Amino acid sequence: MGKHGKCSHDAEACYPPGPGGGMYPNMMENPQLRWGFIRKVYVIVTLQLLLTVFVAAVVNHVTAIGVFFRSRTMGALAALVAIIIAPIIVMIPMIFLRKRHPINLVLLALFTVCMSFVVGLSCLSAKGVIIMEAAVITLVVVVGLTGYTFWAAKKGYDFEFLGPFLVVACLILMLYGIARIIFPMGRTGTMVYGCIAALIFSGFIIYDTDNLIKRFSYDEYVTAAIELYLDIINLFQAILSILEAIDG
Repeated sequence: MGKHGKCSHDAEACYPPGPGGGMYPNMMENPQLRWGFIRKVYVIVTLQLLLTVFVAAVVNHVTAIGVFFRSRTMGALAALVAIIIAPIIVMIPMIFLRKRHPINLVLLALFTVCMSFVVGLSCLSAKGVIIMEAAVITLVVVVGLTGYTFWAAKKGYDFEFLGPFLVVACLILMLYGIARIIFPMGRTGTMVYGCIAALIFSGFIIYDTDNLIKRFSYDEYVTAAIELYLDIINLFQAILSILEAIDG
């Protein structure tokens, strides 16, 4: 971890650390405004996660949906492909319109629904108890990493240096995922993939939370919410794959 540099502007404009002071040393903005922005982002992420839980529960509890996707018919495969690519299609306009209110929130809701179906389908083959265990572990990890990042920021540490490493790690993870498709590696390969993915997206939670505290501008609440939401969803799916591999 690297220490946050000294204030490069007027020292009187900085908000000192401590009770009632800044969220990190030499803070250059009003902490109340930043806290308001952070609360807004976490409210959005919470609503996204609740919507995801609802949609995923519907996908898993409506018998006809499970039967349809397990049938392996051409229609089921076409629907599966459409559900997988739908979030990507929605994300493209959302990136360009992320600061245009209220269309950004409409696209965010649509993107969340699309991702929720992806999560629901990924849970179709898992046991209910495994899904609950993965959800609880994910919650504990997210809360722990978030609390740690806020504490570290208060102490003056900075995690911006993680960005390039996480990008490279994602590329390696994608290549490993493609290799798993071409050369099936069984339960061991799935477990290794899940462990690597869990570590990478845990790093992303720290990195994106640090950006939320220090670097996102106030009109980038949609971008911040998307990044944290995807970090949490990917972490959940990684943990779920680990538990499924262990369960056999």
